[in-house]
Amino acid sequence: MRMPNEWNVLLPKEIDQSGPESIVDFADCTGMDEYTSYESALDDIDRYDAVIVRVAPLDDDVIDRADKLQVIAKHGAGLDNVDIDAASERGIVVCNTPGANARSVAEHAVALLFGVRRNLRTADSHVRAGEWERGAFAGHELTGDTLGLFGFGAIAQVVSDLVQGLEQTVLAFDPYAADDKVPSSVERVDELLELFERSDAVSIHVPLTSETRHAVSTPELAALGERGVLINTARGPIVDEAALVEALEAGEISGAGLDTFEEEPPGGGHPLYDQDNVLLTPHVGGVTDEALARMSQQAADNVRTVYEGGLPTSTVNRADLTEGEE
Repeated sequence: MRMPNEWNVLLPKEIDQSGPESIVDFADCTGMDEYTSYESALDDIDRYDAVIVRVAPLDDDVIDRADKLQVIAKHGAGLDNVDIDAASERGIVVCNTPGANARSVAEHAVALLFGVRRNLRTADSHVRAGEWERGAFAGHELTGDTLGLFGFGAIAQVVSDLVQGLEQTVLAFDPYAADDKVPSSVERVDELLELFERSDAVSIHVPLTSETRHAVSTPELAALGERGVLINTARGPIVDEAALVEALEAGEISGAGLDTFEEEPPGGGHPLYDQDNVLLTPHVGGVTDEALARMSQQAADNVRTVYEGGLPTSTVNRADLTEGEE
């Protein structure tokens, strides 16, 4: 029998169980995998007091039907799948788990850079085909290059630490980063185009917003140059994919490592599949056992905080929820 203080909590299809297990004292948790689809789970949204969400779209229509919902706890950092304004209008707390997967995504970004510079995709296929032409796969060392970071949040800061260990120079473009968050070992640049002009490779670490959508397009790729490499482990639509394909086909840049795409999955016949100098992964930058456990636990902790009457420190709509309070 459901006790008066119990909450119903909707979980993503896949989640490390450490988080849900930590809130069983007050929460009855149901996974989206117990429904036939995301749509059927969200059709049932009016049952739930809290949602821990990964990629399911929580738009205005879904939130409007969520009569009991008190908190949307993102399992991760990016909130482009959540209508924050709609949640704020209904007094629903929206929070995330910033930094929980920073190390994992940062390592993946550097791995993609290594992979592109050392031709790992084509070299692997070559060996699997029974061939052994070593001279065909000469690559480039990372040491001595300049890496540009588009954004300097938690993930980019770890990337910076990693590549400085490889003796790379690091530049950063982030007009929103406070000066005390950017160490003296990282040079700030004032314009995005300058970042691309001065870098041997650029790694993207900004959220998807109206300002960043297609922020990387033809001018930026042309500025990066024929030896340049683009790495994207953030959100696909930050990059104009049509412009990227054109730059790759024309040899205007050297290659790319992409973990995210404008549409996910990209679908059959995507022109990026034909590019031997592109390394593709299925949005798995933050998918390590360690990061999944941290995100699960932190999201569950955020649900508990709201259940107990507080606001999580990572509440992104705090100002709207507390407007008018003393």
